[in-house]
Amino acid sequence: MSGGVGPTCNDISLPREQEQEHKIHEDISSLRKSQHTSPSKKAAFLSFTQLNALAVIIVLAASGMVSPEDFAFVAFSIFYMYFISRVAFPCIDPSKESLVFDPKNKILNIYVFVGGIIGLFLPIAYIFEGIFEGDKDGIRAAAPHVFLLASQVFMEGVSFSDRFAIPVRVFVPVFYNSRRIFTIVEWLRSEMSAKVEEEHRGSARRLHIGRVLALANMAFWCFNLFGFLLPVYLPKAFKKYYSGSKVQD
Repeated sequence: MSGGVGPTCNDISLPREQEQEHKIHEDISSLRKSQHTSPSKKAAFLSFTQLNALAVIIVLAASGMVSPEDFAFVAFSIFYMYFISRVAFPCIDPSKESLVFDPKNKILNIYVFVGGIIGLFLPIAYIFEGIFEGDKDGIRAAAPHVFLLASQVFMEGVSFSDRFAIPVRVFVPVFYNSRRIFTIVEWLRSEMSAKVEEEHRGSARRLHIGRVLALANMAFWCFNLFGFLLPVYLPKAFKKYYSGSKVQD
């Protein structure tokens, strides 16, 4: 306004300029949101979780408690993951790739947290305690499971990239979980039978803790494979992948 008489030429052009500036700000904010919500190749090479998993892998590998078969399994999983991503499940449209489950799902987050406690943190504490008590048999029995689970965590971080489709992301936990069940069976057998026949070097408390921990891992990861990954996670992932390929066609 100018003197209460009416709009001048500058007054008429001001709203249009404000609209243009408002549109520019909206475009910038939407671009920033898309950068945060969608996966990008420019993201950090390794996440904090992957770095921790890599540290566990290196320590266990350097200790000599990991068998050559487990090393070969990890190497084969890397090769095969890239193989099926090229041959069987190519990434059709990285911009439309999304997660199978909502990351804000509280039940799923609690489930993953419990799996990390039972499968990784408690066994690592069990191994460190065995170093102080001199329980080499207990450490050797639990180490393969921890090594493979840390490798799984690391490889899951690699698979969650715009270069890999959803079925490849599902392949990692299914593949590793299937292998780890055999290592948990050996761990459980060592805790239940070998320590009874031979002289146990650790305390009685450690003997009971080792047995409970091995049983808890057996129960949890068997349920994870046969009760969640195969009947729930795998079908949802394939449905999402092939529905996206039909839209693309």
